[in-house]
Amino acid sequence: MADDRGGMVSNEREAAETPAAEPSRAPGIAGLSTPYRVIAALALGAVAVTACWHLAMVFLHVAPSNTVSKRHARTVDDWIYPEFEQNWKLFAPNPLQQNIAVEARAQVRTAVGDLVTTGWRDLSAQDAEAIRHNPLPSHTQQNELRRAWDFFTGSHDDDNKPNGDRGALSEAYLQRIAVARLARDGDRILRIQLRSATTSVAAPPWSTEKTDTQTYYRELPWWTVPSV
Repeated sequence: MADDRGGMVSNEREAAETPAAEPSRAPGIAGLSTPYRVIAALALGAVAVTACWHLAMVFLHVAPSNTVSKRHARTVDDWIYPEFEQNWKLFAPNPLQQNIAVEARAQVRTAVGDLVTTGWRDLSAQDAEAIRHNPLPSHTQQNELRRAWDFFTGSHDDDNKPNGDRGALSEAYLQRIAVARLARDGDRILRIQLRSATTSVAAPPWSTEKTDTQTYYRELPWWTVPSV
C-alpha cells in the first residue's frame, strides 16, 4: 500500500508541475489583440478605399466622355498621369512598326571634383535584357520608360516644344527616370540629355514592300537637374 500511495503522490506532484496548455488562438486577424485588430482593420480599409478610388479614376479616364468625367477631368488627370495612363495602340488598325530605343547621357561631377560627360546609355536595351527569359517581368521594366517617352512625344511638337499643359509634367517624369537610371555612388548629376533611336521593322521575306531600316535619332536639349 505504501508503494501505491507513493505512486499516487508522485503522479499528483507531476500533474501539478506540468504547465497548463495555452488556450489556442483563433487564426488570422481574430487571433490578434484588440489594438492590433483595430490597426489591421484600418489598414485593410485604407487599401480597399484606395483600390476603389483607383479603379474609379481609371474607368473615368478610359470611358467615353460624359458629364462626370468632364466635371472631374482635372482630378482624373492628376491621378492618372503620368504613371497610370491608358491607351489602345494594341488594337489600332495600323499597329506600331518601329523599334524605338530611349538613350540617355549625363554631365556629372565626380567624387574627386572632375566634370565628366558620360557616353550614351541605351536604357531600353537594359529593360529588354531584364525582361528576356524572365517569366514574370516587372511593370517598370515593361512599360515605364516606353510610356514616359510616348507621354513626352504626345505633349511636344517636332521641335521638342510643349504643345499643351502636360509638357512640363512629361519632361519632369522623363528626367526622374533618367536620373534614377544613371545615378552612381559618389557622382552628382548636373545635367541630363535624352534621345530616341527609331528603326523601322524590316518587311518579311515574302513581302515585296521596301522598308527603310536606317536608324533615325531625335535628340532632346540638355536638362539641368535640380539640386537636392
